[in-house]
Amino acid sequence: MLGRLTPTPARLAVAATVLTLVGTTVAADAAVEYPGPVDDYASYQGENGCRDRPMKGTKQLAAWINKKFSGGTASASMRACSSSTSEHQDGRAIDWTMDAAKEADRNEVDRFLTKLFAEDADAEAHALARRMGIMYIIWNDHMYRAYGNPHFTKDAYDGCPGRKKCSKTLRHRDHVHISLSKPGGKAETTWYNRTTTPAP
Repeated sequence: MLGRLTPTPARLAVAATVLTLVGTTVAADAAVEYPGPVDDYASYQGENGCRDRPMKGTKQLAAWINKKFSGGTASASMRACSSSTSEHQDGRAIDWTMDAAKEADRNEVDRFLTKLFAEDADAEAHALARRMGIMYIIWNDHMYRAYGNPHFTKDAYDGCPGRKKCSKTLRHRDHVHISLSKPGGKAETTWYNRTTTPAP
């Protein structure tokens, strides 16, 4: 008859190691493969027409944000055609409702931007943002542009002069605005054509 094992420190350490390894295996990310090298930085491609629905890539990116990040909702939102220029009219823009006055929302957007602007394994800068075809992002009085040099710097947003008199929406303090290039909107850049292999 087997005796009961005494939970000595050594046995507890082994058990903790096994649990850690099991947890690591379960949490492992799927391997992602892209159909080509990192895309070039998006040039500025303004709206040149009106659509009645969001483009394919815009919907896919909004769905990915909602799956990967907490807080508000990302929507591939449309806007009625007008004399003003907006990628919302062209089906290439996302509004992600986040509140810059809340620390949790600021931290989550920072996590999003860090992921987009990180180097990949080949030391390609801003790799994910480039693969997604992101043209620019506006959030909390700042703008990040793919076009121009340097790329994706945190610049003061100049679309709302007299900042103190502007609304939270115009200052993009109640939402993150994301505009895609035309290839990104059409889901033609490499991120939209990736394949994933489940983790072992």
